[in-house]
Amino acid sequence: MRMLWLVVLLLAAESAGHLAAQQLTRSAPGIAPAQLVREVVYNEMHDHQAHGFWRYWIQRHSPTETRLEEQIETADGPITRLALRNGRPLNPDEQQAEEKRFQHLLRSQWEQAQQRQGYAEDEARIGKILVLLPDAFLYEDDGEENGCRRLRFRPNPSYPAHSIEARIFHAMAGKIWLDSRLKRLARLDGQVQENVDFGFGLLGRLYKGGWFQLQRTPVGPNDWKTQRLEIHMLGRALLLKNFSKETSETRGGFAPVPASMNLAQGVALLQKTVAGIDMQPHSGILMVNRDSSLNR
Repeated sequence: MRMLWLVVLLLAAESAGHLAAQQLTRSAPGIAPAQLVREVVYNEMHDHQAHGFWRYWIQRHSPTETRLEEQIETADGPITRLALRNGRPLNPDEQQAEEKRFQHLLRSQWEQAQQRQGYAEDEARIGKILVLLPDAFLYEDDGEENGCRRLRFRPNPSYPAHSIEARIFHAMAGKIWLDSRLKRLARLDGQVQENVDFGFGLLGRLYKGGWFQLQRTPVGPNDWKTQRLEIHMLGRALLLKNFSKETSETRGGFAPVPASMNLAQGVALLQKTVAGIDMQPHSGILMVNRDSSLNR
């Protein structure tokens, strides 16, 4: 999920603290908030290592356009095909450009190596984010919602946020929703509580008030996927250059694909299913023809 990990580049922190090597457990309802977070992180880390592979649609909104894509996860990383732009099918030139992009990927060993490297880096970054949660924040109960235990979190003043990325993440506070039965992360909302300066403000600044929201949903016995992602950040880099990060992304239509699928097989599956893509005219939801033969 390349867009998601662009966010991780902004928010990721160096691995801090450690997780006890414990068995997957179902603790009593009265478990302390900090311990619940630690158990959820343990489950996320270990279940993620054995996750399945999926295909799904992604609807991305930006200030300039809306894109509807189909994405397939392969052993070499995810591949994506653009289906609709601003609610309209691609014209012949755009379709040809997508085909050329696929063919270039399949012919280029360098592009494939870059794909695998990016995928491995993305997988590593999610681990760095997860292991940060138990130690970088303090938690307190905030009620129950839809079967989830809701906690408020704020920066832990004892946490040593030495790296730039850790300082950014540590400046946030918000709420986290944890599935009480499965011990999984269901939602995470955060907001930057204060300006974060780098190089005494000379190298850059992340402005107070930026926020993000991540929502996840179960798609299989052990698999949870990102369902919604919102990022709205403002900052300044190198004295004068202002930047903003505006992301609005929704995902759905999750269907399993073989875990051993390589890039070539993923491209072939995308080319098969593109003809089965249809858009509901009022809902804006991408529907993909789920021909069972495509999952063989």
